[in-house]
Amino acid sequence: MRKASIERNLTEGNVVKLLIQFALPFMLSNLIQSLYNVADMLIVGYYSGTAAISGVNIGGQVTFILTNIIVGLTVGGTVIIGQYLGSGDRKSVKETIGTLLTFLLIVGIAFTIIMLMVSDKVLWLLQTPEESYQQARDYLDITLLGTVFIFGYNAFSAILRGFGDSRRPLIFISIACTINVVLDLLLVGVYGMAARGAAIATVVSQAISMILCIISLMRSDFIFDFKLCSFRFLKKHFITIVQVGIPISIQNVIVNFSFLVLTTIANSMGVNASAAVGIVGKYNGFAILPAIAVGSSVSAMVAQNMGAGAIDRAKKTFYTGFALAFSITFVVFIITQVFPEQILSVFDDDPNTISAGVEYIRTFSFDYLIVPATFCLNGLVTGSGHTIISSICGILSSIGFRVPIAILFGLVMQKGLGGLGLAAPIASLASGLILLIYYVTGKWKKNTVVKTSM
Repeated sequence: MRKASIERNLTEGNVVKLLIQFALPFMLSNLIQSLYNVADMLIVGYYSGTAAISGVNIGGQVTFILTNIIVGLTVGGTVIIGQYLGSGDRKSVKETIGTLLTFLLIVGIAFTIIMLMVSDKVLWLLQTPEESYQQARDYLDITLLGTVFIFGYNAFSAILRGFGDSRRPLIFISIACTINVVLDLLLVGVYGMAARGAAIATVVSQAISMILCIISLMRSDFIFDFKLCSFRFLKKHFITIVQVGIPISIQNVIVNFSFLVLTTIANSMGVNASAAVGIVGKYNGFAILPAIAVGSSVSAMVAQNMGAGAIDRAKKTFYTGFALAFSITFVVFIITQVFPEQILSVFDDDPNTISAGVEYIRTFSFDYLIVPATFCLNGLVTGSGHTIISSICGILSSIGFRVPIAILFGLVMQKGLGGLGLAAPIASLASGLILLIYYVTGKWKKNTVVKTSM
């Protein structure tokens, strides 16, 4: 009986209703997860000033890239688990989970050691402003110590979503965010630990979230029993995880690297520009999360339907997802264009930072009109297992458009933050067009994970 609360069949029932029911907890999870760094920003900015905001932003972007490397593999896990469930192969589901968790544990430890050794050089390469360098170093080094917890939480969330359960990740991230805010107020507000306190709060809250998730699954009728013997590294499943997940990881790294280029250019313009780009980045995390959540939900639903061979249902999921995501992000775009000063002043009351931020957010926010189509197309292609295409598309849009546009307008033509902001919507448009062409060809219909007769 309890199994029904974990596993959900996404291959039957009303597509619109299922997508909304799946996407809403996912959206709320992303909203709350975005509150991690935003809470750090707000509290650090209020108690410690602009230099600390810049430090949290820069240090946070580095750890965000590391997280996205693993998110790619965990998204691959969601797709593989979903397709195996859709096809009824439960043995492969359990073996895939064991292989994924074993691999991520090893990689998490290795990443922590390597990044702690080179963190100073990374901050130097990012042209971190002198005023915020120590804050960035403190934030980065401490959050790196929590890499295993970050990897673990993302892995369990992806596994549960592959099972069609987006509710449990919402519960555990809600608990983590509450703990994070309380610790932020205590460590930053009361003890004056600035970026260092914010980093400690983040690591502790993520650790508690992951541990509670494991305890909950162990007490339920979950397919994976967490016994030591179940943590097995099976080559055939590892190869499938790599084939599906690595392209997404590469794409995530390149995409986030391209945004890091924007941060680096802004850093060269001074601490106010650096803080402004950081603030808009945090706001952007909220603004596009409906599109991200719906796109990821499309991917999870498409995965199960592709496993079951339901191609028409997969297409309907994409159309429904696009309509839902666009209806929300269009409203967000209008609000952003009408009230930019009010949005920015929530994070920082420095008039120079607000002025720089308004210039940046007015052009950057055109991205909100484009990402619903891009993310939902990406969800369809990813859910069908064609992640190499998704990766190529993301890399081309980043290297071919976002970085060159940022350099051209931000440095060569010296158009300031307004020119820098154009890089995001132009890159999203390019990515969406490439994915649309692939969708029209119909090649995504060929299942690359589970072979079905269609």
